[in-house]
Amino acid sequence: MDEKKVFISVLLTSFFGPFMGSSVNVAIPSMALEYGVNAENLTWILTLFLLGSVILLLPSGKYADINGRRKVYQTGCIGVAFTTLACVFAPALNILLLLRFMQGIFMAMNFSTGMAMLVASHPPQKRGQIIGYSASCVYMGLSLGPVIGGALTQFLGWRTIFIFTALGIFTSIYIMSSVKQEWYGDRNEKLDMFSSLLYALSAASILYGLSDYARHPLMKWLIIIGLVLAVAFIYRQNHIKYPLFALSLFKNTIFAMSNTAALIHYSATFGISFTLSLYLQVIRGFDALSAGMLLLLQPIMMSLLSPLAGALSDKFEPRLVASSGMGITAFGLYMLSHLTTTTTSYYIGSILIIIGIGFALFSSPNNNAIMGAVQPKFYGVASSTLAVMRMFGQAISMAIVTFLLSVATKNIITGGYIPALLEGIQNIFTILSLTCTIGIICSLARGTRKKDRTS
Repeated sequence: MDEKKVFISVLLTSFFGPFMGSSVNVAIPSMALEYGVNAENLTWILTLFLLGSVILLLPSGKYADINGRRKVYQTGCIGVAFTTLACVFAPALNILLLLRFMQGIFMAMNFSTGMAMLVASHPPQKRGQIIGYSASCVYMGLSLGPVIGGALTQFLGWRTIFIFTALGIFTSIYIMSSVKQEWYGDRNEKLDMFSSLLYALSAASILYGLSDYARHPLMKWLIIIGLVLAVAFIYRQNHIKYPLFALSLFKNTIFAMSNTAALIHYSATFGISFTLSLYLQVIRGFDALSAGMLLLLQPIMMSLLSPLAGALSDKFEPRLVASSGMGITAFGLYMLSHLTTTTTSYYIGSILIIIGIGFALFSSPNNNAIMGAVQPKFYGVASSTLAVMRMFGQAISMAIVTFLLSVATKNIITGGYIPALLEGIQNIFTILSLTCTIGIICSLARGTRKKDRTS
């Protein structure tokens, strides 16, 4: 019975986490209008959520292994539910931004424990199936977010997005409340608080510095401080008994390069939806629902083709399948760099389909390569590492978008906002395309899979 409850609860959070992110994208222009700011300033709504998630992901995962994953998961759900509900009543932008940061912190508890509980609560022979269901819910959240979010924004206002999300998370909490079983990793280990602090400060410094560098050039020193702290964190992990981060796994070339490719791929792709939402609504005049329907094409292709791509990577070298997918994505991003004030919806839709195909061909095979590169006892560590790469990549992507939009719209003259914004959007897709191209090199450099580990 507990198995079924955990399954439903985790799938609900797997859906509503991505749903909230993708639905908020189409609501950005409406939020900007209500709060009286330019739309590009609201990149912080996404950036702060990601920042909160990134800085707590590793510490919360380690803490859950020692003290109980269900406990940490349920605490995260409660925190996400109440901060999400509080967003409905945010009277000012600063309060909304604070709540979004807190959402990210609590969501990190879900990211670091949900998949581990799914695997631990089901027999090994069902592992692939339940992971597939979880991935399906993630893509469904991404797919339905722009449509449902666009409809809610257009007809009931953007605040109803958070009401809908909170209801879903409260349902997950209710289902999980009757589960009494607990799951642990190694209860004999200890959480190194100093490593946790080094990691959090490093991540926050680097990502905040990148996001605000365009407006405050002195932020370059914050980035440098973050990099120094990152070096100190890595050094410490190699010299303590209970490291927060298992660096020894990176001695495996396939594991190391596959995770690097994941980091780069998410850095190149996460900002697509936000940037296109700005383009469609601010430059082209689309309403929120119409923009959401068009943006739906990419995640639909990801949902449909991911299982097929995973099967392909079982038959063929994952690095070849994943690298071809990243190449297709890079091409799509390059084509988006040619957007104008008259680009047709058919052109945009076709490119989104191409990017969706590329994303599907990359993601599942790359995850397959990562999990196949480690022994089963390290599956939890490998999954957590991949989650860190995903969240860090998403945060970097928004940092790139924020920086380039700030540069483009800085010191504009009267009447020049739309041309400046369009130039910024073109520059964003050019840089993201180049980033994705670098990722292809890393993907190909991972080497040939010899044999999946079984012990």
